[in-house]
Amino acid sequence: MKVLLAVDGSAYTKKMLAYLAANDLFSPKNEYVVVTAQVVLPAQARAALGKELVQKYYEDEGLRIVTPVCKFLQRHDITPKCIWKTGKPGELIAKTATDGKFDLVVMGSHGHGALVNLVVGSVATEVLASCKVPVLIVR
Repeated sequence: MKVLLAVDGSAYTKKMLAYLAANDLFSPKNEYVVVTAQVVLPAQARAALGKELVQKYYEDEGLRIVTPVCKFLQRHDITPKCIWKTGKPGELIAKTATDGKFDLVVMGSHGHGALVNLVVGSVATEVLASCKVPVLIVR
């Protein structure tokens, strides 16, 4: 099975990982890819900082989020591929899952915002709405 783990470095990411570990849902037979998606900086900020500094910022933020998750998975005998992308998180996660022909997307939820977002969170809502791959949301 090919599993996409969508992470954001929040407490919900930690809960998602703890749930997977506690319920013995990690398997060395599966292929795991950890992805984080960062919102694009505003155009004025990108222009003021310059392309190189912006790219360095995106890379540093991506590594800050995926590195602890990858280390956690490695402690569970999983060697994941870790990637970060820049854009609208919900769209990028759904597109990555579909284009990569994943069997499952697993992500944590956020519990704030409008009524629907009280249940699953805005990024999770967008992934559910646009993803053609089954999605497991851990709350």
